[in-house]
Amino acid sequence: MREITVPSIRELLDNAVEKHNEKTFIEYFENNVIIEKSFKKVREDSLAVCRYLRAISKKPLHIALCGGTSYEYIVFATACLISGNVMVPFAPDISASEASNLFKRADIDLIVHDSMLCDKVDEIINNTGIRFSPVHMTDKSVFNNIITKYSENSEYASLSDYEVDMDALALIIFTSGTTGVKKGVMHSTRSFVANTMCTDYVSYLSSEDINLSVLPMYHVFCFSGDYVKNLEEGLTIALNGNMKDLTRNLLAFQPTVIRIVPMIAQTLLRAIKAVHAKNPSFTPRQAAEAVYGKNIKWLLSGGAYLPPELCVEYENYGIYLRQGYGMSEAGCRITIPDYFCSLDSVGRVIDICDVRIQGGEIQLKTPSVMLGYYKMPEETKEMFTEDGWLRTGDIGYLAEKEELFITGRLKNLIILSSGENVSPEAIEKKFNDIESINEVLVYAEKDMIVADIYPNYQYFEDNKIENPEEVIISIVKELNKESKASHTIAKVNVLKTPLERTGSGKIKRKANTL
Repeated sequence: MREITVPSIRELLDNAVEKHNEKTFIEYFENNVIIEKSFKKVREDSLAVCRYLRAISKKPLHIALCGGTSYEYIVFATACLISGNVMVPFAPDISASEASNLFKRADIDLIVHDSMLCDKVDEIINNTGIRFSPVHMTDKSVFNNIITKYSENSEYASLSDYEVDMDALALIIFTSGTTGVKKGVMHSTRSFVANTMCTDYVSYLSSEDINLSVLPMYHVFCFSGDYVKNLEEGLTIALNGNMKDLTRNLLAFQPTVIRIVPMIAQTLLRAIKAVHAKNPSFTPRQAAEAVYGKNIKWLLSGGAYLPPELCVEYENYGIYLRQGYGMSEAGCRITIPDYFCSLDSVGRVIDICDVRIQGGEIQLKTPSVMLGYYKMPEETKEMFTEDGWLRTGDIGYLAEKEELFITGRLKNLIILSSGENVSPEAIEKKFNDIESINEVLVYAEKDMIVADIYPNYQYFEDNKIENPEEVIISIVKELNKESKASHTIAKVNVLKTPLERTGSGKIKRKANTL
């Protein structure tokens, strides 16, 4: 594990302005016009909001930050982290009941929100008793008033002369909760920023490149990679905002790199193929550029399994698609992509992390490990071994040159009455390249393997194929012929609606009933 010196967010801001000053750091569409904010402007606005937060309370606040990706969101998030307060990010479409529950558990003092939460704020405050007035951060008059009133020329100027305690609680990230109760992952500034200090194994970016931020900033993968990492490296961040604008924004911003999830990669690949079919004279790269723009080089995937076939298809179009692996409890990254890794791996372990395999489980040590779960000491204790290694809960193995492979989740492992261990993920992967199937969830029921399958109904309609249920069952029978007896699917449920997902887009697991 490489030794590192970890800067604060304020130091990253100051250093970025020293190096890049008026260079565009953040750009986005507003009323169909591209707005550009320089490194200097981002720092100025973040310091103004920092002064505002410190003016309303001398004591650190727990601040619920509820919003989609926006310039205002980034400024408020930065201000939270440089003012000694605790940032607690939430999706903007969170229900009033869930917000009330989680805000109480996180001891929220102040709600900062965008327009999506407006009609729920009063109910949440009534349910929680939060005493500070909420802040509608994307209301231009509210935001601009704060920036003006708390500028560096105001009477509040000295309030931003503040040095955070690098080891104090700075961030609480609630896990997506694929099973069980959501847990609040606690990070200090040191543990959170440390994760961005890893060395990239592939030199694919320079400060002249553009990173299109597609995933929501309330996810640690996006906020850490698209914002904090780029603050350090000096890249321009283009904010996608609404997913319906993705096609326009790809061509408008001409990105070099995008952090993505497999579902988005698959959708955009279909768009490339459609362009190529309509324009057979195009080279593969020209078809790709018609969708992604002329500068695209890299797609970095996370959050879900990435089929190797998808990587191969993208390379045919001149784009490298690779996956990394991480978890909120480790600050984000555990592995990152490498050209020379197998497409079946999840990349190579970052150089500020040590990984070991114990009883099949992937365990690790890194300076970016969480402080624990907020107010959940027993659950925190369960996450660590007696000798202090973080348990990932993932099953896998480590190959040469720290290349990591994942074969399943420890908690999802099915142990049949025969004593056989079955990884449901291993069975689900068999369906990945079957075009007629969209989603698969495998679990155990009464000592047999069950699969819930949601077909690609569009495929059946386009190809004028009737009886999707019969086709799906016949596909399962064929796969069963190639499977061990313990991995044979005994029951198939063909669904009419998609599988239920968490806020981060992961399919919710069912409890195994043996």
